[in-house]
Amino acid sequence: MFRMPESLSRRHFLVRAATVAGAGLIATRQLGALPPATPITVYKDPQCGCCKAWNTAMTKAGFTVEVRDTADLSSVKSSLGVPDALASCHTGVAGGYLFEGHVPPDLVQKVLRERPALVGLFVPGMPVGAPGMEGPNPESYQIIAVGRDGRQSVYATRAGKAQA
Repeated sequence: MFRMPESLSRRHFLVRAATVAGAGLIATRQLGALPPATPITVYKDPQCGCCKAWNTAMTKAGFTVEVRDTADLSSVKSSLGVPDALASCHTGVAGGYLFEGHVPPDLVQKVLRERPALVGLFVPGMPVGAPGMEGPNPESYQIIAVGRDGRQSVYATRAGKAQA
């Protein structure tokens, strides 16, 4: 059986252990081993279940999601500059970019890491198989980039995923 030395009380041992563990966590974050969570603000209708599923996917990918439920989503989209033709059920804002609809989390991370001259990425509509929209008969879908000059281009094409 382990016995603590007389000179080290249980309380002092626990304080020292917590200090060492905390210092180790700070060091690994600074070295990049554990990246800090990236904040994203998501505007959505309070009744939308697929938006909640997308938020869960974003959280699993390392984002800190701040949800702002609103019954007047169209005015929020308008004030943020979301083109009507590219609108979907929710709008994410992170790092000065817009992420409209069911944009895959890895592409959000890529944009935030590479910082291209874009307004953001958009997945118009609600394609079955996109993150948060997993289901039977998934479909391929396009992720549209909108440049700061307003030009639109296909940023990526993804095959949808079936519900697990």
